[in-house]
Amino acid sequence: MYFTSNIKFLRKRRGRTQDEVAAALNLKRSTLSGYENGVAQPGIEILVSFSGYFSMSVDTLLKVDMTKLSESQLGELERGYDAYIRGSNLRVLVTTVDKENRENIELVAEKAKAGYTTGYADPEYIGELPVFRLPFLSDRRKYRTFQLKGDSMLPIPDGSWVTGEFLQDWNEIKSGNAYIVFTINDGIVFKIIENRLMTDGRLVLYSLNPVYEPYEVSINEVKEIWKFVNYISEELPEPVLPEKQLIRSIASMKDDLEKIKARLGRDISDACEVI
Repeated sequence: MYFTSNIKFLRKRRGRTQDEVAAALNLKRSTLSGYENGVAQPGIEILVSFSGYFSMSVDTLLKVDMTKLSESQLGELERGYDAYIRGSNLRVLVTTVDKENRENIELVAEKAKAGYTTGYADPEYIGELPVFRLPFLSDRRKYRTFQLKGDSMLPIPDGSWVTGEFLQDWNEIKSGNAYIVFTINDGIVFKIIENRLMTDGRLVLYSLNPVYEPYEVSINEVKEIWKFVNYISEELPEPVLPEKQLIRSIASMKDDLEKIKARLGRDISDACEVI
């Protein structure tokens, strides 16, 4: 049981003194000190009080060693994503941390994507992925970078490295935003999402390239969703022509087409005269 170490850890993490916590829980400071040092055992009513104070379930306070959790995992607990409260709604992510217990950003290259389908929940597989850090991203969030292939992402170039933030609560998906979606059937795809979870438990996935038709996936098929953060590429995306330039380009193409048609008309006329 980790109750004694957890309440001490959480108190210090929140910058509270023993006097402040004891006062909030209607305890004597010496009683709280006894709980933190393991020389006194709380009853069920006291456990419930600590649960309410720290906004975590009793089971979590007793069974989870919070000193071993990464910063992003602690952040998830503090934002209400408690496995013992939310049950199957909590999506547990296998992750890696550096020597200072900071979240790594794992790289999933194109050649590693097939293995990710079966190894995404395997600590050994995830532990073998190359890692890096981006100093401008928050230490309190979990990120992963995927190399994505194909032209469905255009104008994002083929082979780009797309970084996403792990999305714990899928009810936070915003229609019209870009996400990396991982399903067992389709693997890892980068799409714009239309959120229909509340109506029929499905997501509609749109490619950035309008040539590709949108399609639906049941939420039961989805394993992970990562909110788009940025991408890295060796290539520049195709330029978007300004409106006036685009109009001129279309007019020029029409003019060229008319010239071709006129020339073809003259050639046909000449051929008829010869006959």
